[in-house]
Amino acid sequence: MELSEGIGFWRIFETQPPPPEAVVLITGAAALVLVLSGTPWRLARNIVTIVHEAGHALVAVLVGRRLRGIQLHSDTSGVTVSRGKPSGPGMVLTTLAGYPAPALLGLAFAGLLSGDRMAAVLAIVAVLLLGVLVMVRNAYGVFAVVASAGVLAAVALLAPSEIQAAFVYLMTWFLVLGGLRPVFELQRKRRRGAARDSDADQLARLTGLPALLWVLVLAVIALTCLVLGGALLLEPALR
Repeated sequence: MELSEGIGFWRIFETQPPPPEAVVLITGAAALVLVLSGTPWRLARNIVTIVHEAGHALVAVLVGRRLRGIQLHSDTSGVTVSRGKPSGPGMVLTTLAGYPAPALLGLAFAGLLSGDRMAAVLAIVAVLLLGVLVMVRNAYGVFAVVASAGVLAAVALLAPSEIQAAFVYLMTWFLVLGGLRPVFELQRKRRRGAARDSDADQLARLTGLPALLWVLVLAVIALTCLVLGGALLLEPALR
């Protein structure tokens, strides 16, 4: 079955033939170049921000907070507003969820791809974008999500299976690789005093633990996801 035949609900968790090993390697290299680049990274970072804020929003709902909305900004920053107890485990988990979200999602996608379930990856991305779109409360945020959804729809519905496979692997590599760079960017901003209300600093105020320790925790999570996700993606080539 080719992905280009369409993704019906009953087909989402069916397996598809894996792409050639060269596709896995080339898309990994392309994602690495993108993450290490300048302007292309700043554009692609909007995807990381969408997933980051989705992580905050999902955990806020899971811990019983009232989700009020998401804003995405053109400088690739974002904010998720929820209502509930201003301290305690629920608030800590909600605040912690943002930075690890891209890398964790990439790891989940790598796990699905190791089982040849590319259609499931596309379906999950569609659900994620729809969920964020419902909660976005500013014009740029709507534009960013709709543009991302448009690219996804074009690939899922119009592109041949080979292009779909390359797109899915590129996206997965980008998430596992791109989940680490924002953590380093965060620490650089903190050193300049430009991120006094960052997630790490909020966690420090909520827990009494140093913000630098939380940055280290975020880096370890992202690096672990990169190692595990990369191993899953490269396993066919290594084998």
